[in-house]
Amino acid sequence: MKKLLIVVSLLLIAVGVCRAQLPQGSWSGAIDVQGTKLTCVFHFTDEGCKMDVPDQGARGIPAVASLTPLGATHIEIPSIGASFEGFLMGGKIVGTFSQHGMSFPLTLTPGEPKRNRPQTPQPPFPYATEDVSFSNGEAVLRGTLTLPEACDRSTTVILMVTGSGLQNRDEEIFEHKPFAVIADFLARHGVATLRYDDRGFGESTGDAVFCTTEDLKEDAAAGVALLRERFDRVGVLGHSEGGTIALMLASEGKADFIVSLAGMVVSGAETLLLQNRIMLPQAGFDKEATERYCKALEATFDAIREGQPLPDASRYNLPDALLQNLRAVQAQMNLPYMRYFIKLDMSQRLSQVTCPVLALNGTRDTQVDAQANLGALEKGLPANPRNEIKACEGLNHLFQHCTTGLTDEYPQIEETFAPEVLELLARWTAAL
Repeated sequence: MKKLLIVVSLLLIAVGVCRAQLPQGSWSGAIDVQGTKLTCVFHFTDEGCKMDVPDQGARGIPAVASLTPLGATHIEIPSIGASFEGFLMGGKIVGTFSQHGMSFPLTLTPGEPKRNRPQTPQPPFPYATEDVSFSNGEAVLRGTLTLPEACDRSTTVILMVTGSGLQNRDEEIFEHKPFAVIADFLARHGVATLRYDDRGFGESTGDAVFCTTEDLKEDAAAGVALLRERFDRVGVLGHSEGGTIALMLASEGKADFIVSLAGMVVSGAETLLLQNRIMLPQAGFDKEATERYCKALEATFDAIREGQPLPDASRYNLPDALLQNLRAVQAQMNLPYMRYFIKLDMSQRLSQVTCPVLALNGTRDTQVDAQANLGALEKGLPANPRNEIKACEGLNHLFQHCTTGLTDEYPQIEETFAPEVLELLARWTAAL
């Protein structure tokens, strides 16, 4: 009897497999990456499968969907080195998302989330736009030139530079499009802008793996050169790492004025240490574990700067989660980008900045500390009556009004960009 029951069970499994089929339509879910939730959307059609990561502005990523012998839905996303596999259970696909040796639980449900973003510009627009491209070596950067009414050579134009990580021309994150909001507002106030997709992302090409902030700065410099062919006064607005790049260009005399939005001025090493001292307690680690981890991190950064071997991660008596995290960080130190970023310190170049500077940081920014970075600017910039350095009360790293300033708030906030900062941008630029 027992043998018969086993045979019947196997037959039932076989029948289940035969009936299994790929899902249709759109399915979505969120993975938790160190406390930050990222929404993944898969679109299944007769033509194939594509993936969106709307939180990062990535859409239409090619994917290959198939069924495993046991009836699981398996999806390969080659361009980002990721995969997903899960079983249909109770109207949901319950499984695991894997990327670069890391795995995260992911449950997909039918449909895709729609977030309210009331500031996103909607047509019709009282200004013109043009698709443009420019090159830096093998990288071809494609973007949108926004032209206000009655635009001519005398119109002020601003190149917009995104923060760290691959981002599109709108600097889209969690379906917020801050650069689109800024470009729309400035165009309505007579200022032209050029925003572009980062190299290796969106419609732009170029190496995004082995590049450094120096390469990204040269990308921006190529954009400035393009604008100088059509405009007499060219400024640069950068957010986060883009603010650092704006300062780099200013120190080289390549910008007529700059706007730094939460720009990193102190070294990359100091910035990462400040971030960890804020984030780790919020993630539940006590003061002692936080300090041990930061000590190990600081030793790692010192080794990079001095060209020495990296310290043994196991010697710092870290909780397992932090030990694994430290090892992952040390593995990233092999990338040219990280080695350059750790050593980058704009405070040493500020004396060379002679153009007007508008520098803003939110007081609740947990990624680029307002006090440390604005203090470095106030100390290092040459005196200029047109400079304005300001801490914006109650705003986070994205210049949203917020409660804590932590990154897990970003998706829940409907505001994309604080209106008072938009007004300040337009007022300061008009007064130049």
